[in-house]
Amino acid sequence: MDQFISTLGQEGNLLLIDCRTNAFTLVPFGDGEDSPLILVTNSNVKHALTGSEYPDRVRQCKEAVAAIKKKYPEVNSLRDATIEMLKTVKRDLSEEAYKRGKHVIDENARTLATVEALKAKDYAKAGKLMHQSHVSLRDDYQVSCEEIDFLVKSALSVKGVYGSRITGGGFGGCTVTLVERK
Repeated sequence: MDQFISTLGQEGNLLLIDCRTNAFTLVPFGDGEDSPLILVTNSNVKHALTGSEYPDRVRQCKEAVAAIKKKYPEVNSLRDATIEMLKTVKRDLSEEAYKRGKHVIDENARTLATVEALKAKDYAKAGKLMHQSHVSLRDDYQVSCEEIDFLVKSALSVKGVYGSRITGGGFGGCTVTLVERK
């Protein structure tokens, strides 16, 4: 993703990347006095995706896909699945695999809803979706940590903050916060 934004990003836009096809869409972010700012805050908690619990998350998502695929052969990834499909196989999954699958399915929907909110310049809605994303990353995907949760909670207590969430692979790293320009 870093290479995509570095080579394809354009000023005044965010980049929506389709990780299945590598297609991308520039999402107007706005400019001028009415556009918000994005604040990145480093928690100073070092994270590593190798040797961490991240491979477990990948495996648990694959378990959810395999269970869904047995009942819905057209499903090749969680992107193809719905929450309703996941619920029909819940009893066949560990609690962790169910929660991981739920996060990914919900996160895909939240991402598309956030794009629409940004296009409509509905920053309050985009911020609400960001916070929902953080809650899901914390509770369902379980990749947050105490320091990140503190940063998000602190940011959300400030007037003019639309939303805040963990960013990157989790287990530390940074938060991204959407704030009013003023």
